[in-house]
Amino acid sequence: MRVLSSVPEHRASPRPLAATGLFLAAIIAGGATGTWWPGIADRLGGAVDHLVMLLVAVIFFTLPSGGLLDRRRVPRIAFLAVAMNFLLIPVVAFALTSVLIPDDALRVGILIYCLAPCTDWFLGFTRMAGGDTAAGSALIPVQLVLQLALYPVWLGVFAGHQVVNTVSAAGPALIIWFVMPAVLAVALRGALRLVAPRSTRGRVIDAADGAVPVILAALIVCLFAANVGTILSDPSAFGRVLLVVFLFFIVVYVVSEAIARGFGLSHPEHALLTMTTSARNAPLMLAVTTIALPDHPAIAAAIVIGMMVEFPHLTALTHLLATHRHRGHAHGAVATRPGRCRDRRQRSITGAVSG
Repeated sequence: MRVLSSVPEHRASPRPLAATGLFLAAIIAGGATGTWWPGIADRLGGAVDHLVMLLVAVIFFTLPSGGLLDRRRVPRIAFLAVAMNFLLIPVVAFALTSVLIPDDALRVGILIYCLAPCTDWFLGFTRMAGGDTAAGSALIPVQLVLQLALYPVWLGVFAGHQVVNTVSAAGPALIIWFVMPAVLAVALRGALRLVAPRSTRGRVIDAADGAVPVILAALIVCLFAANVGTILSDPSAFGRVLLVVFLFFIVVYVVSEAIARGFGLSHPEHALLTMTTSARNAPLMLAVTTIALPDHPAIAAAIVIGMMVEFPHLTALTHLLATHRHRGHAHGAVATRPGRCRDRRQRSITGAVSG
C-alpha cells in the first residue's frame, strides 16, 4: 500500500517560533552593539547595502519558475496592495502625525517613512510567513515607480516642501540595490537549470531558501547597531516618533486584516498584503531624502527611528502568520484524511467488483 505524504510548500523555511527567536536576538544584539561598541557599529552599518543586495538576490533566486505574471491571483492582490499603500495609508499617516507630532521636521520624517512601501526585504518576511513571493515580486516595480513619482507630491501636499528630480536622484541606488542583484539571481537560476539535475537544483534552492532568515537577522543586527544612537540623542522627541509609528502599524494591521477577511484572501495573499503594507522602504527613502532635503538631520533621524519599530513588528507578524498557516495545514490534513480513506476503500471495492 502506498503511503500518502504531505510536502510543505517551502521545505527550507524554519518554524515560526525559531524565526521569531532569531529576529529578536538580532534586535537585542544590534542594539547592544550600537550602545556599547560604537566603533564596531559603524563598521556593521557599512554592511547594510551588501546585505540588502544579497537578500534581493537570494529571494529572486528561489522564486518559482514559470513567470511572475502567470499567477491568476496577482491582479487582485496587486490592486488591494496598491490601494492600501497609496490611498489608505497616506490618510492614516497624515491623521496620526497631525494630531501627535507638533514638530515640523519630525512630522515630515515620519510621513516620508510611512508613505513608501518596501521594495526589497519585505519579500523575505513574506516568504517566512508563507506568503506569495511571486506576486510580491510582480508588485515591486509598480510600487517602486509610484512611490518615487509621488515623493515630491506627498511633500508638497503634506509638508509644503518642493522637491524635483526624485527619480533621477534615486536611480543609482535603485540599480545597485535592486536591479543588479535581481538580474544576477535570475541568470544564476537559469545557469543552474542548464547544468544541474533536478535533485541537485532542489537542494541548492532549498539551501538558499533556508538562508533567508539568516540574512534578515544579519541585516537587523547591522541596522540596529548603526542607528540605535539616534534614539539616545533625544529620547523625548523620538519617543513620540516611536509612539506614532507604533500606532501606525497597529492601524494598518487592523485595516489589512479587515480587507483580507472581507475579500476572502487565501493565506499566501493575506500574508503578502500584511507584509507589503507593514514593511516600509526606509533605506531608499533615507537616501532620497538626504539628497532632496539636505541639512535636515531630524527628518533623517525620524526615518531611522521608524525602522526600530518596524523590525519587531515584522517579526511579530511573521510569527502570527506562519503559526496560522501551520495550524491551517494541520487542520486541513486532519479534516481531509477520512475522506481520502473512504475514497481509497471505494476504489478498492470498485476494483474488486469490476475484476
